[in-house]
Amino acid sequence: MDGMQIASAVFLVLMLAFLFPRAKQMFFNSPKAESGDWNAVLLPLLGVVGFVMLLIWLVGQ
Repeated sequence: MDGMQIASAVFLVLMLAFLFPRAKQMFFNSPKAESGDWNAVLLPLLGVVGFVMLLIWLVGQ
């Protein structure tokens, strides 16, 4: 392994070490989902999927 790969591996480990405590805190202190939250996620997601399907259909013609 050359120096660049070692530096990248060290950077990745340090980044995980700094981000893990914050991610753990965010996981335990996040607000709980309510009944209308799924609609707020599914509608834009379906819109994006529909748009991608339209683009695929237009390219296939």
